[in-house]
Amino acid sequence: MRLVAITDLHGNLEMVEKFSSRLSAEDFDALLIAGDVTNFSGAETARRILGPLLELGKPIIAVHGNCDGRDVPELLEELGISVHNKRVELNGLGVVGVGGSNITPFNTIWELTEEEIHGILERNYQKGDVILSHAPPYNTVTDKVRSGLHVGSKALRSFIEERQPPLVICGHIHEARGVDRIGETTVINPGPLFKGYYAIIEVGEEINAMLERL
Repeated sequence: MRLVAITDLHGNLEMVEKFSSRLSAEDFDALLIAGDVTNFSGAETARRILGPLLELGKPIIAVHGNCDGRDVPELLEELGISVHNKRVELNGLGVVGVGGSNITPFNTIWELTEEEIHGILERNYQKGDVILSHAPPYNTVTDKVRSGLHVGSKALRSFIEERQPPLVICGHIHEARGVDRIGETTVINPGPLFKGYYAIIEVGEEINAMLERL
């Protein structure tokens, strides 16, 4: 299965339109969005940003980010693309979603305690599922900020160590674009789409991730 993964659109319609044009020439099975469709804006803005992606006519699976407005999760549900706190199947591949982020110093819109993150994963995960999380797991290349600190979710990290899902797609930390491994788990932060970054992921016997740029 060929997946395209994006995160951190932050309301940049021009980049979304450019990306959608690129995707129209790609052969892929589904688009996964790891949150922050908007930059502290609501459903009206999110609908406009998602429009070019929806027009591609491909399956989309998404979670909201910590910077999405209060009504954005409801819009994702209305559009039939939300996987926050649930599990969906795509051609036999299970995907479990965690929207928002672990607690930040900035008191953003959607923040979860580590206990809440753990609970979402425990309730929904089945062996072999992909995890789509706005927050990255702690102590990886995908959660390292410019100062060198690791700021990802410790609950997500411990869950990965225990359950070893094949793939985790995350975002949130714009400067932490990269691919890492936790045991048998591949962890990917595609980098922010508002800067033109995305990832193409081949899911089969092995996970093959390619970081791309417009």
